[in-house]
Amino acid sequence: MLIPALCFVVMITAVMQTAVVPLMPDIATQLGVSPNAVGWIVTANLLTATVCTPLLGRLADRRGPRRVLLCILGVVLVGSLLCVAWDSLPVLVAGRALQGMSFALFPIGVAVLRSALGPHRLTAALGIMSGTMSVGGGAGMIAAGLLYRDGDDYRRVFWLLVVLAVIATALAWFVVPDSPGSGTSSGADFWGVVGLAVGLSALLLALAQGGTWGWVSAPTIGCVVAGALVLAVWYRHERRFDAPMVTPALLTARAVAPAHLAAFLVGIAMFVQFLAIAMFVQVAPEQAGYGFGASVLETSLLYLLPGQVVGITAAGVSGLLVRKFSADRVLMAACAVGVCGFAFVGFAHDRPWQVIVAVAVLNIFVSVAYGALPAMLVEHVAPHDTGVANGINAIARTFGSSLASALVGMLLATITIAGTDIPSERAFVAAFAIGGVTALIAGFTAAASRA
Repeated sequence: MLIPALCFVVMITAVMQTAVVPLMPDIATQLGVSPNAVGWIVTANLLTATVCTPLLGRLADRRGPRRVLLCILGVVLVGSLLCVAWDSLPVLVAGRALQGMSFALFPIGVAVLRSALGPHRLTAALGIMSGTMSVGGGAGMIAAGLLYRDGDDYRRVFWLLVVLAVIATALAWFVVPDSPGSGTSSGADFWGVVGLAVGLSALLLALAQGGTWGWVSAPTIGCVVAGALVLAVWYRHERRFDAPMVTPALLTARAVAPAHLAAFLVGIAMFVQFLAIAMFVQVAPEQAGYGFGASVLETSLLYLLPGQVVGITAAGVSGLLVRKFSADRVLMAACAVGVCGFAFVGFAHDRPWQVIVAVAVLNIFVSVAYGALPAMLVEHVAPHDTGVANGINAIARTFGSSLASALVGMLLATITIAGTDIPSERAFVAAFAIGGVTALIAGFTAAASRA
């Protein structure tokens, strides 16, 4: 019962991230705000995730994962209730910020599994849980398509998030076993907490708002420079501090650095395929000469759902593959599948079946890769560092997804059909090429980790 319960708990992270994306234009209309303003419902969510995930992972290592997991779910539930309680953008942004703490559920779930299961069962469980989270993004899109129609109150989808948070909290309360933490004080490294929060927030803010501010504008460049400088000072502080919040070796050691870089690259590839394909199939062919004019519902059920089913199946197999062949080899194979999927959709996207097949292939890549990444870390980190190490890995994926969102948005805005603002077919092909290249580099990264 523990594995299915944790799969559901961590899946809500991805659902909460993606279910609101199709609604953003309608949210802006219903609240009477600009598209730039409504973008903060995504930015606030990612900022909270970036700041809190590694810190909550470390707290779980020290205080026990069950206690921290239940506290996070309580905060997420409060945030979900805020999203439906008032029809107001500031309250909605605040609720989405609280929901961002759900990103820490996955690394803490890894810590729970490691403490509760033996090594023989652990790899299979990690594969299933990781793959389930990877398909949660598509599940969120499908849920939005099923629940929302043009003109409906956008809060119908947020009520679903409330229900999911309640169920997840109940499951965690009754199923997740208690386990002791390391007992080390979690409040000693104050400047380490502040430096990590400020540095990561500045970099993510540049990625999230660069398209609005301008990529070479003073605010964007300022955030990048400030974030890099703060993180450099933070890293030096952590190396000298006796009890650091994040041990530098968990970032840069040869045994774990490839897993973090691969997670960043897989995050890029995953979000490229999710965004680019979802937007491609919705383009009206009579206007652009490509695309299928699909609605949000058709996109969800026809183009995404079959791939989600395949992805869930692949997730169940990924743990068995990791146990038999090792995590780095499985990641290499998954990335090779990803390269093939992106190459296929780049050249063949004139028929619906071609896109459906490509989505299925790419979901195999993402699900298996997500199952291999935590296994790569568990092989090389001590049990008392499981939460924070996987928290860092989760943040690497988040930064990859944020960069992918910015890249796809920039491509679709700049490579357009002459005389219109409609993206050219070449823009989507370029996005698929970026996904393929990042999957290829992730595979080489996994291979390098074996040297």
